[in-house]
Amino acid sequence: MVSGFERSVEAHIPALRRYARALQGDADRAEDLLQDSLERALSRPHLFVSSQNLHQWLFRIMRNVFLNSLRSAKQRGLPLELHDANLPAVPPDQIPHLEVTETLAAFDALSRECREALWLVVVEGFTYREAGRVLGVPAGTIMSRVARAREDLRARCQHIPDGRLRIVR
Repeated sequence: MVSGFERSVEAHIPALRRYARALQGDADRAEDLLQDSLERALSRPHLFVSSQNLHQWLFRIMRNVFLNSLRSAKQRGLPLELHDANLPAVPPDQIPHLEVTETLAAFDALSRECREALWLVVVEGFTYREAGRVLGVPAGTIMSRVARAREDLRARCQHIPDGRLRIVR
């Protein structure tokens, strides 16, 4: 039988999956992170205080699981990634796909702190204060990180035509 708490958590899975993908940059590792985070949240419902925001609580759990995995990976050493040297040629009519790919690569190149802040504010729609609670920093720090992330993306993507990245105030 599914409890009300489990149903509430289930409603947040799509957003958590997106956040996991933003943190990991790899679909398989993102799914592992999602599963670990959900397991932690569902096995500890007594730690959720009803006055808290469930969305923020779940995101904070995921971030903590992610940071713990980074710490343990440093101790173990990171696995070597194999890259395919024979990448297929891209036909000229796929320029929009290249622009998206380059923009996502620029996003992945951001520092972890800036990438997390930008993702929470721009993609997930958190306010600066809410994102600050998830990441455990003041709202002003989130504002600064988002501004740095946008400026870094703008600099990395200057060659993309049509001004795809613009200043949003």
